[in-house]
Amino acid sequence: MKKSPALKKSSEKKVKIYTTPTCTYCHLAKEFFKENKVKYEVVDVTKDQKFVDELMRKSGQLGVPVIEVDSEIIVGFDREALKRALKLK
Repeated sequence: MKKSPALKKSSEKKVKIYTTPTCTYCHLAKEFFKENKVKYEVVDVTKDQKFVDELMRKSGQLGVPVIEVDSEIIVGFDREALKRALKLK
């Protein structure tokens, strides 16, 4: 039996979304993850200043959503960028 290449499937990638409770695009991104069965971690930046600092360090801005797929940073809800990063069709 042949082994497939060592490419991570979307289910194996570490996904983190920096969000706020009232962010419409954050909600759209989470729905996208659910529809595509992508496990993700939510970081609510309103809960602690350290999350805001982390968001700034990674993306260089304060706007949300900022989505981290493994080490790739995607600013905003960019469906096509997410599909590419997660290797979805």
